[in-house]
Amino acid sequence: MAGSMKDIKLRIKSVESTMQITKAMELVASSKMRRAKERVEHSRPYFETLYKTLTEIAAADPRARNPYLRRSEIKRTLLVVIAGDRGLAGGYNANVLKLAAQESGNVEVLPIGKRSAEYFAHHEAELFTQEVLLAADISVGQCFQLARQITEVYRKGEFDAVKLCYTRFDSMMTQTAVSIEVLPLAMEPTEQQKAEARRSQILYKPSSEEVFSAIIPEYVAGVVYGAVCESVASELAARRTAMDAATKNAGEMIDHLNLYYNRARQAAITQEITEIVAGAEN
Repeated sequence: MAGSMKDIKLRIKSVESTMQITKAMELVASSKMRRAKERVEHSRPYFETLYKTLTEIAAADPRARNPYLRRSEIKRTLLVVIAGDRGLAGGYNANVLKLAAQESGNVEVLPIGKRSAEYFAHHEAELFTQEVLLAADISVGQCFQLARQITEVYRKGEFDAVKLCYTRFDSMMTQTAVSIEVLPLAMEPTEQQKAEARRSQILYKPSSEEVFSAIIPEYVAGVVYGAVCESVASELAARRTAMDAATKNAGEMIDHLNLYYNRARQAAITQEITEIVAGAEN
């Protein structure tokens, strides 16, 4: 009985240590969430403004034969996959990697995030770069550099499509793994936008098509950076939720172990009293 009590006590201490770690990770994730949400909110207007500008140019010159708008048979795809740098975030990494694995055909992968790089290296996927880009540390400048590389290889015809897999931040409780097509652009101006473009006095120099082509790398960089911001916020929210659940589970386990310990202790005391009484009677 004494051995059983000792084992329960050691188990309680072990679970208490684990609970301290999960609680600390939950607090760290919570403290980083505010800044991550601000990055998401600040990145969205940039993307929306660029997209609006591109739509206006496409409406002003509908006859433009821009390579970024041209659709052909998709033979080779560049897949940008954004995952986390660490685990312990519930199903965050698994969901986006599972979605990316569903892409079929001739696919080359540009991984962002340590977990993404490890996953595709393990599955021997063809990688666009061997450099491991950490999702939490990637800067705006690196996103612009990646965008220039992506648009350059797309213009050369090395890829027929560019897709992006990331986790969209819907709320603290909801994060959704999504896949979007970045290139070629699916831009269909409405009749109202076309009418406004005809009435507009805006002149593009040297030409609307060249201005359009110059904005595309900026647009792709905005999309990638926005997706990184959304993914980082989603990872922190998922980790906060997972660690909160783990902390609560650890607390419940400690309560159960304390109950077992008290029962074992009571049984031991009862047994000792019984032995003393039996000895006194003899």
